[in-house]
Amino acid sequence: QVQLVESGGGLVQAGGSLRLSCAASGGIFSNYAMGWFRQAPGQEREFVGAIDWTGGNTVYADSVKDRFTISRDNAKNTVYLQMNSLKPEDTAVYYCAAAHKWLWSNRNAYNNWGQGTQVTVSS
Repeated sequence: QVQLVESGGGLVQAGGSLRLSCAASGGIFSNYAMGWFRQAPGQEREFVGAIDWTGGNTVYADSVKDRFTISRDNAKNTVYLQMNSLKPEDTAVYYCAAAHKWLWSNRNAYNNWGQGTQVTVSS
């Protein structure tokens, strides 16, 4: 229903920061909850965090809590992932995904995916 394109990935040293963006088109953006996931080579896709349809509520995986922040701008049809204090174990392809707004905190509800953007953190 909605098409998603991630951007902002790159190479950064441990302790640095990156901001990822996810631009949405199609559908009505404010009707969707938005999530961020990541996947390292040979590993399963991992939940990072999610934000509800209003932007007023967020949830994060323990591994990124207090380091990453999700926000959204419904007027710009964009969701962001601010990544601070990056660690080598954060290296992965990062994906944004959409879910029905009423299911925003359920990681299994995210089934509409972007193409991903690579984040590499050097030690």
